[in-house]
Amino acid sequence: MESQVNKEAAVADLTNLMAKFTSYIGKRLPVDVTQKLGELREQEVNFLAKEVYESMRANQEAADKLDRPSCQDTGVIQYFLSAGARFPLLGELEDILRNATLGATRDGPLRHNAVETFDEKNTGTNTGSKIPWLDWEIVPDDDSVTIDVYMAGGGCTLPGAAKVLMPGQGYEGVAEFVFDVITSRGVNACPPLLVGVGVSTSAETAARLSKKAILRPVTSRNANENAALMEELLAEGLNELGLGPQGLTGNASVMGVNIESSARHPSTIGVAVSTGCWAHRRGKIRIKADMSYEVISHQGFKL
Repeated sequence: MESQVNKEAAVADLTNLMAKFTSYIGKRLPVDVTQKLGELREQEVNFLAKEVYESMRANQEAADKLDRPSCQDTGVIQYFLSAGARFPLLGELEDILRNATLGATRDGPLRHNAVETFDEKNTGTNTGSKIPWLDWEIVPDDDSVTIDVYMAGGGCTLPGAAKVLMPGQGYEGVAEFVFDVITSRGVNACPPLLVGVGVSTSAETAARLSKKAILRPVTSRNANENAALMEELLAEGLNELGLGPQGLTGNASVMGVNIESSARHPSTIGVAVSTGCWAHRRGKIRIKADMSYEVISHQGFKL
């Protein structure tokens, strides 16, 4: 009986933690994004662009001071889990994160963004069929869980794109697809963008990897030297488009380009693009078996 009571208390505590953390990231950007926006603001030479960057900075300062979401579109809540097989609440995590979303929606507050497909009814809770979306990776012989929380907005991340190229199109075809996506809709996705590119064997695996890519820090670099070089070249090329902050022209179109890849079938190259807007609201938290936690993405979070 005591063990059951302890487990119920742990579930309640973790639900409360994740509700508060989910709400928190809607109001405060991660450290790497804040630093990158500051760098781009300092490097900008276009007067209007500098003013837009300043309004972005002031917006984040007000969101922090007033404890309010920094953007009206608080998105669809998505959780990406790297869960140890021995984490004591592994089986309860899905319910915990669903209830955390309910709590964050109420207390954040978060805009109601979950509409049941075909019924066309807003649930009013940011939960629904398979929402919040959970993406799982199980880590053998580990007793902790690392959770990436992401607010996928309707103007930036959710309108992603994916296709399968024929092998003859090669990596030039990958680059062409990335440019086609960014030039066709990047101006509407609230740049400067963090561009995530997935290169894989099919459309669905590439799409998943492109989302994984935008969960990486803005300044991170792919461990594969060829992929890292492509990240650099794509970022340079996209910046030459001169989209600028909010698409009003300027030095930079992107905060960076991150590529994630997998092995692929020899006759296909799956490619996908996901974008994070300048208000790139994501957070990373690691929870240990004893329910103590470490916030990796932000500074200053407290229960």
